[in-house]
Amino acid sequence: MARAPLTAEIEELPEADRLESFPHPRHTKVLFGQDDAERALAAALASGRMHHAWLLVGPQGIGKATLAYRFARAALAAPEERDLFGQSLEVGDETTASRQVRALSHPGLLLLRRPYDVKAKRFSTSIPVDEVRRLRSFLAHRAAGDGWRVVIVDEANELNVNAANALLKSLEEPPARTVFLLVSSAPGQLVPTIRSRCRMLTLPPLDDGNLRKAATQSLTGADAALPGDGDWAPLIHLAGGSAGHLLGLLGAGGLELQGRIDKLLGLLPRVDWKAVHALSDELQPIAAQVRFDLFFELLLGTLARLIHAAATGEGSPETRALAGRIIGDTRLASFAALWERVAREKADTLALNLDRKSLIMETVAGLAAAAQDRKPA
Repeated sequence: MARAPLTAEIEELPEADRLESFPHPRHTKVLFGQDDAERALAAALASGRMHHAWLLVGPQGIGKATLAYRFARAALAAPEERDLFGQSLEVGDETTASRQVRALSHPGLLLLRRPYDVKAKRFSTSIPVDEVRRLRSFLAHRAAGDGWRVVIVDEANELNVNAANALLKSLEEPPARTVFLLVSSAPGQLVPTIRSRCRMLTLPPLDDGNLRKAATQSLTGADAALPGDGDWAPLIHLAGGSAGHLLGLLGAGGLELQGRIDKLLGLLPRVDWKAVHALSDELQPIAAQVRFDLFFELLLGTLARLIHAAATGEGSPETRALAGRIIGDTRLASFAALWERVAREKADTLALNLDRKSLIMETVAGLAAAAQDRKPA
């Protein structure tokens, strides 16, 4: 009797540098809004005189990792497959280098990032030294011919102390024909010795047009519905030039949360405590972590805009009007202190696993007190 053929299913592991179900940056076809940064890398590659380490910095979700993979495809492609004039990093999707980079199978590419623990079903909180030690075997073999080797660290500010020191050794004695691309949204968290050995390339937030194009590309790639025509403007306003942030807002119901925040602030110094209790009950469970984080991100962002408007007179007419009513000239210090306290207490709540509902209730009580110049009972 013939034996049935064996089949093996390979489970696709989660990736720390991927946003939910959206295409990974290495699968992104078009990079929007970062032409200057791409030309800088393309020109350096075409010249053959590449700096050995580049620090790609800027807010999250603006295309830093996408740029890193575009460079990897160009550097690892055959010379005739890339732009030899240094204007673009564009390489055909069906070239061997492009396919291997997408599959993370090119022998000239090494990606260092937070690993996923299959047993614990969670990501490491940082990039450990064992991850960086993979550099030893990678750098021990020369690239074929005059080819390049590319090391991407995403995100570099997630390196722990030992990992950063291990990476520093390679940056201090860079092997020939090897380029390090360190992606970071918080370069200040990197040790100064690493920053000093890198050429910094700053990527700006996306303008409104490119932000919409980048978000549309990701949503289409994930077979997700596009926002309605009336939702684009508020989403773009809240996203702050980050396509990743805009996608996160969509996935977590950011517009609905912002609407509740606007209503809450618009009532001050009065408070609809029934609505606040309902909100805090909704955001308290651990399963609501994403929306809990997003609520405080949106609340602190809105408060920052109101404080800025009260201090400078700048902002939209709606923001200036609300700031004038609840902050005015006399309560600016109270609201600034409240912003700092809420940010600190939110961090403490997460770090110490404190009661989340209490934090929301106390935050709203603090807002009401600040709006009428008295301390909560």
